Amino acid sequence: MADSTAMKYSLNWDLDSILPHPETLEFQQTLDRFRERLTKLAEEADGLPAVSMERAIVARWVAFGRELEALESLAGDLGSFIGCHAAADAANKKFRQYEAALSALDPLRERIATNLDFAVRDVAERDFEAFLGADDWLRANAFFLRQRRKAARLRLPKSEETLASELGVDGIHAWGRMYDRVSGDLRVKVMERGEVVEKSPGQIRLDSPEREVRANNFFAADKAWRSVADSCADSLNHIAGTRLTIYRRLSLEDHLVVPLHKNRMTRATLDAMWSAVTARKPMLQKYLARKAELLGVDKLAWYDVAAPLPADVAGSSKSSSITYDEACDRIIATFTGFSPPFGDFARHALSRRWIEAEDRTGKRQGGFCTGFPTARESRIFMTFTNSVDDMSTLAHELGHAYHSWVLRDEPLFLQDYPMNLAETASTFAEAVLAEQRLRELKSNGEQIALLDKMLEDAVAFLMNIHARFIFENSFHRERAAGELSTERFSELMLAAQREAYLGSLADDGWNPTFWVSKLHFYISGLPFYNFPYTFGYLLSLGLYALAGEGGSDFPEQYRRLLIATGCKEAEDAVRSTFGHDLTSPTFWNKSLDVVERRVEQFLKLCDA
Repeated sequence: MADSTAMKYSLNWDLDSILPHPETLEFQQTLDRFRERLTKLAEEADGLPAVSMERAIVARWVAFGRELEALESLAGDLGSFIGCHAAADAANKKFRQYEAALSALDPLRERIATNLDFAVRDVAERDFEAFLGADDWLRANAFFLRQRRKAARLRLPKSEETLASELGVDGIHAWGRMYDRVSGDLRVKVMERGEVVEKSPGQIRLDSPEREVRANNFFAADKAWRSVADSCADSLNHIAGTRLTIYRRLSLEDHLVVPLHKNRMTRATLDAMWSAVTARKPMLQKYLARKAELLGVDKLAWYDVAAPLPADVAGSSKSSSITYDEACDRIIATFTGFSPPFGDFARHALSRRWIEAEDRTGKRQGGFCTGFPTARESRIFMTFTNSVDDMSTLAHELGHAYHSWVLRDEPLFLQDYPMNLAETASTFAEAVLAEQRLRELKSNGEQIALLDKMLEDAVAFLMNIHARFIFENSFHRERAAGELSTERFSELMLAAQREAYLGSLADDGWNPTFWVSKLHFYISGLPFYNFPYTFGYLLSLGLYALAGEGGSDFPEQYRRLLIATGCKEAEDAVRSTFGHDLTSPTFWNKSLDVVERRVEQFLKLCDA
């Protein structure tokens, strides 16, 4: 581990400047005051009048809105603060207790949101628009209130909505929690150095350079997941069944209406994206076929897709080592080359100790970026192990933080953006860094290794996630007629994989039980969690392609797009800043052109 005292950039974040430490009386008092104010506002929301132009009602709404804004800002602060402390010290029981205490307040926030939605739902459109112009706060938050009005139309009648929300604690969300418990308790038995050891599923890797190790890990994990498949099938049946019952009560067109609304995008955009992806996938078949040759197999298996290339092709892994200081300096320089304000922001975040990157025991796995609305700052959690992959992760999370930074002066409710747009800035930042690295690498082997990593990502976003979407779409259609068996889920998953991958993997190399292990299918609070990742990936690549065409104006256009993500629908955000139509395959093909160039470069270098 590096000596942090001699380092240019700190490996540890500063949380003390945000709020008092969670183990102090001051923090407990802050939480108590928040709970009291939230309870009071929830009670006030119960009597919130429908919107009208009466002066007293306008004044009451403005006061209510300002208090809601303040409390949601504080809720963001508290949630992020405890989340950061809990991630950095995973064994601390006090932090876990605070996480539970904050979760226990969510029903109050949902109660407020429900009352707000119903108060704006039934008023005539002309009267509603007149109301939005009655006060500066209402005008500033007009988009937010229009979104709440749309959300209200996807709610049951108020008494039924309240009942469904209460039943959901022991219903749909309980099934999600059951999956979390079952998957969290699962252990995989693998052979290491002649002994059988037990590991959690997250510790099982499929990126070993040895195929036998990858295969053994895959089949050991598959055996473990099959042992809980029946329980997981129950969870998936009941999570989807609950949603479909509500959708039927609302007379919705189908199961995609709600996820499309939550991502602020149209069905035409979703169809255009998938049609473009489907038409261009054969280029990835070429990559997968060439990778199979390099690995010495006729066709790749599921456990080969993320395998590293042989050293005689991709060079030594030693060149991929990088210190934290070197990674930070390289990110700052690369971002500055793209946009000086972007580089200045990265320098600001790194020098102000916004990042927790130390490689030590006791931390949670993974990485994230979280915001503190009141301080108008972000914090990034990760573990830096001196690898270039970690540098990419840092760039990715700084992209998220830059997105929030650009939005910091907007009204709080216009700083929120949907999941499909959330991944755009982060993936774009990663692309900027990766392309710069590719230009700087000298040897063919190093370039091949980086392109292989880029194309693994393309396979994940354009094939793997497409398989998840096809599977979810299929099982929701069948679930409308009744519960599916464990075997039927696996049949649908196998069919989805064959379709999404164009049959590119070996006949015995698929993963029919992937539906059991993929957490995203079991997130009870957000349906169809997967396709927004493909949207964000392709949008970021399309923007990268435009950056090469747009000249000096591009950084400012990009900044305006990030602001628009908080106050416009996805299509309007892109159309108003770049003039492109997301409902047409043309824009998506610009993104896919970037992938095709990478495939062609990979093949050319491999044949050199």
